[in-house]
Amino acid sequence: MSITAQDVKALRDRTGAGVLACREALTEADGDVDRAVEILRTRGQAQAAKRAGAETTEGVVQSYIHAGNKIGVLVEVDCQTDFVARNDKFIEFARDLALHIAASPTTLAISDDDVPAEDREREERIATEQALDRPENVRERIVSGKLDKWLDEVVLLRQKHVNEDKHGGKTIEQLRIELADETRENVVIRRFERYAVGD
Repeated sequence: MSITAQDVKALRDRTGAGVLACREALTEADGDVDRAVEILRTRGQAQAAKRAGAETTEGVVQSYIHAGNKIGVLVEVDCQTDFVARNDKFIEFARDLALHIAASPTTLAISDDDVPAEDREREERIATEQALDRPENVRERIVSGKLDKWLDEVVLLRQKHVNEDKHGGKTIEQLRIELADETRENVVIRRFERYAVGD
């Protein structure tokens, strides 16, 4: 089966993967676009996972000050080499991240593991109390679902980027993995601070 440039472009538009990676995935999937998307996702996650342990000693600190000068954000994003740290896409990711955090006042932590135990326990208690009037056999699932929904709101990596037009509803973690895949380096969101006047 011959893979056309249009096929490659369509897959690239859908996944954001590189031209060569798209062509290889389409060839491996015998032109089946959905299968090619699966192949690309699997490879991207596998490669990102391999790089996840690599030491990140370079990076950037980016800031964002919201119009009106009432909200400001500092964010540190790290990588393995200064070459990548100077890369336009890497810097743009850090800037977009700072903008996202400015627009997301509920963000508590970068990952699930960083969520303070007392906050998690409080939300679990609230969800448990809210589920008391439901049948006992579904309570655990309800509590788990409510906790999961809360984590989607407060954990940075789980949040969909606020700029839906630019990022197509992708989560911060998906964008981070794509950048790691493209730069072939471990990309780590190290820390952030959000400042708001009166807070």
